Amino acid sequence: FTAWDPQSKYHDPKSSAQEPRWFMVDVKYVRKFKRTISLEELRSNDKLADMPLLRKGNRLSIMPVEKKHWNKILSLE
Repeated sequence: FTAWDPQSKYHDPKSSAQEPRWFMVDVKYVRKFKRTISLEELRSNDKLADMPLLRKGNRLSIMPVEKKHWNKILSLE
């Protein structure tokens, strides 16, 4: 909604409610992982083979994670 507000520093004149150019999500801290799970470990897990994060050229900062993949990652703790 800030993209459509001309007073906001995030205003984007090319964005509209009908055709947004970007989305804002709310993120909430739940807990800290019990241990660090490396990218190498994720790549070695067959159940995560189709996860977009593990494809070459993708950026974690904008990566959706499917529930099935998230649950598998949590099970690695």
